Amino acid sequence: MSGQDLVTLNVGGRIFTTRPSTLKQFPASRLAGMLDGRDQEFKTVDGQIFVDRDGALFSFILDFLRNHELLLPSDFADHHRLQREALFYELDSLVDLLSQFLLQSRSAVMEVHFLNQNTQAFFRVFGSCSKTIEMLSGRITMFVERPTALTRNRNSPLALPPQRPSHHDLLFQCGSDGAAENQAGVRYISIKPDNRKLANGTNVLGLLVDTLLKEGFHLVSTRTPASGEKSECYVFERITTPQVLGMSKTPKSETTTMPAPSQK
Repeated sequence: MSGQDLVTLNVGGRIFTTRPSTLKQFPASRLAGMLDGRDQEFKTVDGQIFVDRDGALFSFILDFLRNHELLLPSDFADHHRLQREALFYELDSLVDLLSQFLLQSRSAVMEVHFLNQNTQAFFRVFGSCSKTIEMLSGRITMFVERPTALTRNRNSPLALPPQRPSHHDLLFQCGSDGAAENQAGVRYISIKPDNRKLANGTNVLGLLVDTLLKEGFHLVSTRTPASGEKSECYVFERITTPQVLGMSKTPKSETTTMPAPSQK
């Protein structure tokens, strides 16, 4: 392969080598224009085309030119900056894909309110996404073991779902709920797929937090009881984004639309 089959770019100090045909994937873009002399902003220095732009972000642009799809790391957070770079290079297809990405990206917030009071613990879970609340409601079961005086079989507790005041929250509790020992019933909480039945509020809280973490949520803030307050609050967030954004159509070949290189 000869040197004429490759082109080298210096983008913000980072060096990239690729085929001219890769840069010409979108004939109307400035990347195609830099090769045929239509765009005079780009200068060749020591055999390299210098581009005074962000080199780190250009690696994603070059990957898009090669594969016609946008693959970003799961922790990538510079979508707006990448879209700005795509606008600079006049890559309309990439601009549209990033606009689609930003529209599809959405955040789900969960709040867990926890009150530990005497022998009982109370939970209220609020979620911005009703589907997540529905999922938790199907996995959480409250088992009520009634007092001996009221039932002959303590080994058959009553299974109840959490309370659903609305589509966006649920309530449940655990622990002993009676003042007198012979009248006290015990409430246990189970959260699938864990088979344990827990009566201790702190243990239930730990299992609930672990469940949310496994569902892709991240703990973003906590509020522990201050003077005069009794309940704790834990806030979780999950950002849902598309894994891959691909083009629905392959761009037309530049050989049918590109003008001949200018002669100097």
